[in-house]
Amino acid sequence: MFTGLIQRIGTVKRVSHGSGLVLEIVADRPWTRPLEEGESVSVNGVCLTVVKCDGSRFTADVLRETVSRTGLGELLPGCKVNLERAIRAGDAMGGHIVQGHIDCRGMIAEKLPKGRDFQLRVKCGRVLAAQSVLKGSIAIDGVSLTVSAIGDDWLGVDLIPTTAAETTLGAKKAGDQVNLEGDILGKYVAKNRVTQGLTEDKLAAAGFIDDWR
Repeated sequence: MFTGLIQRIGTVKRVSHGSGLVLEIVADRPWTRPLEEGESVSVNGVCLTVVKCDGSRFTADVLRETVSRTGLGELLPGCKVNLERAIRAGDAMGGHIVQGHIDCRGMIAEKLPKGRDFQLRVKCGRVLAAQSVLKGSIAIDGVSLTVSAIGDDWLGVDLIPTTAAETTLGAKKAGDQVNLEGDILGKYVAKNRVTQGLTEDKLAAAGFIDDWR
């Protein structure tokens, strides 16, 4: 499990497509705690297992299923990626619960300046949009962000200068694709609505939310 707070920017050093995709990545600076073989690292929001490691450099295998659902198969040597190590018991939970399991690919539709900040509007499809709420959470290429605008098939998120500078999102432009993972709580609520007939009326009647109308 991850929090969506990016710890390092990595550079892809080697990509092997042989019998399966293998990525070799080096972090932009040393880790405070050495990497260990077998641990999980989020790469652009995708949970991967460290197969080999040497200092700031590590190698990871990528499943065919993962290649089909994410943008990892499009990475080339020199590409920058967001890195986060799995959270440990006792670590601060500063972002939100991120599993590292990508729901879908999204595309940057617009990059809108907002003073010192900017908003990214991301096409995400109707399913993920329906599972999301204003002020809820979304992980974009592994970065925990707050939904600031929402439509039938798109989401908007605002980025402060620090997030833009310390992740790969600052360099994104219209047309770029990104990995999207919705809030796990929203997914459970959406599933419960289908299987149990949960509605806003029932939640209000039970006292869980104020009258929503």
